[in-house]
Amino acid sequence: MDQSISEDELIAVCGKVGKILLTSGAETSRVEGTVEYIGRAAHYDISCHATITALFVGVKNQTKTHLVKVRLGDFNLEKVDEINTMSRKFVTGQIDFAELKRTIDQIDKKVIDFTWPEKVFGAAMVSVAPMLLFKATWADLSLAFFVGIFGYLAAALSSPRIKTPYVAAGLGGFTVGFLAAVLQSLGIATNAGNIIVSALMPLVPGVAITNSFREIIDRNTISGVVRAVDALIIAGSIGAGVVLGVGLSGIIFHLIGGGL
Repeated sequence: MDQSISEDELIAVCGKVGKILLTSGAETSRVEGTVEYIGRAAHYDISCHATITALFVGVKNQTKTHLVKVRLGDFNLEKVDEINTMSRKFVTGQIDFAELKRTIDQIDKKVIDFTWPEKVFGAAMVSVAPMLLFKATWADLSLAFFVGIFGYLAAALSSPRIKTPYVAAGLGGFTVGFLAAVLQSLGIATNAGNIIVSALMPLVPGVAITNSFREIIDRNTISGVVRAVDALIIAGSIGAGVVLGVGLSGIIFHLIGGGL
């Protein structure tokens, strides 16, 4: 064992590394592997067990175990990449433990995000891409561009203000469904269904679904199933929002038509 690194200090750093990775969207096998590699590089026989809601870190043949409670957070693969890069540097001896600890603290406090114009433009481009598969008209393609923006903004802006889980995703789906149906009813759009499917792409939990399959393939069944259920609930919320949006549009135009 490296006497310059205390056991408690190493376990605390490993716990923080695992928590950052889990809350940023890393699969449990990556979390366990990264933590144990850091422990071996520090000449400690670290054992790590990660679940979707908790992380257990300890030294083998010792009674002391460090427990970290974890909640699912927003995916931030840039943090995962930074943690992996620093852990590899520590394992290969490019940085010492003090530098690793300092950098991990910085990554934990660092807010990694894109500007609003970048996020809006990205959502718009993602909304347009599937329309190419549908061989849609140029008009529908341009409409999907803007409907996708409004759907993304509805979900992103409501998420910090709505405490109930999954409602923000449903609101985004509602916005997309309502706008697409209204555009078709007005004769502006040719096919509301194509616009809806395309404009929903920024809201779809693709990373969560991918990670759930990776967890199950790695035989981390509990974490995989939890991620899959979470992704399915999000998808269900989006679908319910779309149905409500399209239904509301139909009622409005039915009433208008009846009044005329």
